Amino acid sequence: MSDKTILVWFRNDLRIHDNEILLEAVRKADKVLPVYCFDPYYFQLTETGAHKTGNFRARFLLEAVADLRKNLQGFGAELIIRIGTPAEVIPQLAEEYHVSEVYHHREVAYEETNISEQVEAALWKMRLNLKHFIGHTMYHKEDLPFPIKDIPDSFAVFKKKVERDSSVRPVVPTPDHISVPEIADAGELPTLQQLGLTDPIDDPRATDYFQGGETAALVQLHKSLSIVDGFTKQKGRNASDCSTKLSPWISIGCISPRQVYWEIQKYGNNGNLLKLELLWRDYFRFMFKKHGQKFISARNQAAELAADQDVLFDKWKLGETGVPLIDAAMHELNATGYISNQNRQVVADYLVNTLKGDWTKGAAYFEEKLIDYSPASNWGNWAFIAGVNDAKESKYTIATKLPKELEAKTDFVNTWQPSSIDEAGDLVEA
Repeated sequence: MSDKTILVWFRNDLRIHDNEILLEAVRKADKVLPVYCFDPYYFQLTETGAHKTGNFRARFLLEAVADLRKNLQGFGAELIIRIGTPAEVIPQLAEEYHVSEVYHHREVAYEETNISEQVEAALWKMRLNLKHFIGHTMYHKEDLPFPIKDIPDSFAVFKKKVERDSSVRPVVPTPDHISVPEIADAGELPTLQQLGLTDPIDDPRATDYFQGGETAALVQLHKSLSIVDGFTKQKGRNASDCSTKLSPWISIGCISPRQVYWEIQKYGNNGNLLKLELLWRDYFRFMFKKHGQKFISARNQAAELAADQDVLFDKWKLGETGVPLIDAAMHELNATGYISNQNRQVVADYLVNTLKGDWTKGAAYFEEKLIDYSPASNWGNWAFIAGVNDAKESKYTIATKLPKELEAKTDFVNTWQPSSIDEAGDLVEA
């Protein structure tokens, strides 16, 4: 009797710890075939000529996939890497390795779900099943105190009922060993150039460097929570004074929200603000699950758009508005791929409510630039600020008030642009 082989399709779950699809595949199959596919769809140019995925985020992703391969090898396995459309790559590999079933984590945003549906349809023609798992939230969908269709649109009501009537599941065990079939061609990790991108230039003003991968995520988890705990124990300080900066790793699943939650539990009430942020991530994902695209397109932008919005948008994205905090935040975003959560709300509010710009252009720009881009959180946050969904309140009422004392607290106030390069490849002043 031939061995049963299950293909594990990695997407935004680039980890071995607390990974249910990997554990279940190990338990149910004789052989596991781990696969990651670099889909050209995510590296195309948009209608505006911008990259759908910028080079900072792409570099982070490449590092994460490389780390996943290395960690799988430590468990006796190997990661197959391919460049191509998943609806073509996954069935081809399934046929080549006589796969019995394909596992993957379910997504909620329409682009990701469309890709899943294409893969599912292709596998169905082969009489193979694409099994869906849920692994991107702190609270499991099946543990919510209401069905998806009845989830409260108000975050306050959602929070109250979930915290009262639900509990967070424990993390799943890590496999002891992962057996794989004999792999003739595991594939090479692509370069940024092969993905149509250039190497990003690390700005000397940046205070953080984000290294992709589960290994770095676990280091950052313990480091950041210790820092938060130290801050909250200081008189007059609270957790809002610092950030764990875990979002880049959470966004592509190098670490799970559940892992973070259970680590937070060790710090008692000092971790309450962090748990609240995890709950907001859950909320946005569940809202997309409930409403689909309607969550961000219930109606057009509440405010009337400015006649010269294209010019204003260009000034906003380049950090040339003349408002020091806005410009500094945009300089930092462009130079590093990351800005604080508060500054995201500040610059988004400024584009939407002061410049009267199109919020969808802002959301798309964040999609390109942010290392920690996550569809539900990004588009959900922007929709909140633009007032285009049916939620009853926003958490950003205070955050969007421009604090003058922050305007001179960053090196990015000046206009030096690290993306400006002379013909010799050296950095030059803009």
